[in-house]
Amino acid sequence: MPVQTETETETGQGRGRGQGGSKDFIAFLGVEQLERDLFRGWCHDGMPSRAFGGQVAAQALAAAAPTVPEGRAVHSLHGHFLRPGDTARPLVYTVERVRDGSSYLTRRVTAVQHGEPVFTLTASFKRPETADDRQPAMPRTPEPTALPDMYETWARNNPADFARAEFCRVLDMRYVPGPPEPTTPGLTEQRLWIRASERMPDDPGLHACALAYASDLFLAPAAALSHQLPRMLRDEPSSVFLTSLDHSVWYHRPFRADEWMLFAQRSPTSVDGRGLAFADVWSIDGSLIAHVVQETVVRPSRAPSR
Repeated sequence: MPVQTETETETGQGRGRGQGGSKDFIAFLGVEQLERDLFRGWCHDGMPSRAFGGQVAAQALAAAAPTVPEGRAVHSLHGHFLRPGDTARPLVYTVERVRDGSSYLTRRVTAVQHGEPVFTLTASFKRPETADDRQPAMPRTPEPTALPDMYETWARNNPADFARAEFCRVLDMRYVPGPPEPTTPGLTEQRLWIRASERMPDDPGLHACALAYASDLFLAPAAALSHQLPRMLRDEPSSVFLTSLDHSVWYHRPFRADEWMLFAQRSPTSVDGRGLAFADVWSIDGSLIAHVVQETVVRPSRAPSR
């Protein structure tokens, strides 16, 4: 798991675009252990001057992992975003060992900054067991190698915005063109292929953190597709203010985050200034590896307060 020394944590910050790789991604996911159940991490922007929520969730999971005995794997995490994270200051993660059962155990992680909680995470881990295995078929989708590199479109449409997107240094991404009209009235949908840009170590916990990081990418915009395209596909400013309220991931089957994963995202409803979005996550061989659910603030961009 990505628990780092202080030197490794500091050197993971401030590198320029084009220098990304597996070490950078591990640094993004990693935390520094300060005490037995106390950790520290640095986050990059998701939006200007706000820490990227996927990275906060991934680091909280990374903080919980060293407190878990070997042979237990995360199967679910549930987080609430309470305040914007300040990227100029570190986040301190406190782990509470809520329960250690014979099959399942629970950890609660609180990320604190400026003396106030920014994010809370509850993560559940379990022993593997043999049981029935069923899943639906993966939706028919173009292979990622058959799709254009969306980063090229983004850099052409909005070079300044692209230059600020730190995740582009460590993740490959392909956007699947969708139908001109929703398949179900009132439902917005989009699909993205995502993988780590470089090969990662053979550590399932590290790959779980990587999926948590990637799971927050463009899920909130799925709730706003009736208003605007995602930022990488448009050249005009955003007309909608989006910020995550809560975020959950359920892990189902083994996977590698450095191999292509399909995030089939959909949003069935937006009301009362809130949108709900789901993602079914598939490995390229058709295995259903995770589900993600997120509730998001969806407001006109002139009203950014929470």
